[in-house]
Amino acid sequence: MATTLRFLRVFALGTWVGGIIFLSFVEAPGVFSLLASPEQAGSVVGYSLTRLHHMGVVAALIYVIAGLGLAKSPKWLASPAAILVLVMLALTLISQHVVRPRINAVRLQITSSVDALPPENPLRAQFDRLHRVSVQLEGATLLLGVVAVFLTARK
Repeated sequence: MATTLRFLRVFALGTWVGGIIFLSFVEAPGVFSLLASPEQAGSVVGYSLTRLHHMGVVAALIYVIAGLGLAKSPKWLASPAAILVLVMLALTLISQHVVRPRINAVRLQITSSVDALPPENPLRAQFDRLHRVSVQLEGATLLLGVVAVFLTARK
């Protein structure tokens, strides 16, 4: 049973981190270079990001449940790896339920392409700021995830 729980923790976390790596370094650049418009590419990446966030929430739950099963004590939640995974979960939820809806609201207000707006346009500036926050949240989640995988795998 312990082997299965250890496997589930590593598998869940590895899948989540791997998904972030794939989206960030393979899918997003590829879609933006292949599709005819940035809006189409943004829609595809947005769709994938939403699915990645859902996957991250499930992975975090599997990780925590398996970790609690191994430790047999809620004190395990104060371990460095568990704290990192809980922070990753919080960042993912903020990205999905705070930042993404705001990005979508700004997109709805833009009647042309985001790229067609001058940088000083308030909607463009707001979109760019929110996009930067989204990228920073994913980047932080990725970095925390790599450390959490290391801490989890070393035991």
